[in-house]
Amino acid sequence: MRHRSVALIGFILALLCPVVGSTMLAQSRTAKPWSAPRTADGKPDLQGNWSFATITPFERPPAFGNKAVLSDEEVAQFEKDNAARSNQDEGRQRGTAADVNRAYNDAWYDRGTKMASSRQTSIVIDPPNGRVPAMTAEGQAREAARQAVRRQRGPADGPEDRSLGERCIIGFNAGPPFAPSAYNNNVQIVQTKDYVMLMTEMVHDARIVPLDGRPHLPKSEKLWMGDSRGHWEGDTLVIETTNFSDKNLYRGASENMKLIERFTRTADDVLTYEFTINDPSTWATPWSGRIPLDKLNEQLYEYACHEGNYGMDGILRGTRAEEKDAATKK
Repeated sequence: MRHRSVALIGFILALLCPVVGSTMLAQSRTAKPWSAPRTADGKPDLQGNWSFATITPFERPPAFGNKAVLSDEEVAQFEKDNAARSNQDEGRQRGTAADVNRAYNDAWYDRGTKMASSRQTSIVIDPPNGRVPAMTAEGQAREAARQAVRRQRGPADGPEDRSLGERCIIGFNAGPPFAPSAYNNNVQIVQTKDYVMLMTEMVHDARIVPLDGRPHLPKSEKLWMGDSRGHWEGDTLVIETTNFSDKNLYRGASENMKLIERFTRTADDVLTYEFTINDPSTWATPWSGRIPLDKLNEQLYEYACHEGNYGMDGILRGTRAEEKDAATKK
């Protein structure tokens, strides 16, 4: 009796399978592909708050070899290992130099806990090895000269010797291009027919990018974050930035660096950000990176950083005290 029941069920399923299969095929054919939401002027709507926090390394670690993408299991293991490795509270002893110096424990960090949703092994995607190309001889000489000037002046003769981040002038992840760092890895995009505004949460730096085809500023006019001009290529917003100030050069680049950024809405909650850097006097070949930005359903907060803050005052006073102490021991 049991065998006859099983056979009957099998016969019924055989009859149903073509019907079920045909129904699923019809549904797949009628399902509409995803399309980006549009603004009133018909362009993809890129507006909102987006997070570029990720623990994906900027350059591909040697351990990954030629592997551009990880498996789900490898991603899970990397995230687990990174959590243990980056724990700022582990092994800290109160009152030690490691505890007091900069005094940041894990509560202050918001670098993210996940690799990029694309599972890429590095933010750098070109060259294919996931590494920034080696500097040219000219670039190396220029960087060596900068370092020599810094050593000659000392670490804190005046505020100008400290980094732009410490001086609250430019956020250390604001770029451009922007890339994840310790915290405040968020950007707000506001869009009109004629302009796009990109404001990073770190030090609330804003770039207002014209879309009307106007030329770049004269080469003699240098800006902290360069001079940006935008246009649309299909559904991708393309921003070209030139005229960088020598006070804010990206990874040792020259003032002649040209940056191309691309923003493409690829899902309701994903904005794919790509950048290409071209500076022949610094790197023999252009190089590119990619970061999937995740939709942030939270507001951005003012980053209350300003010149003349107590940190800068303490750095300068501390350096003067060290110099005085060294002089009395001679």
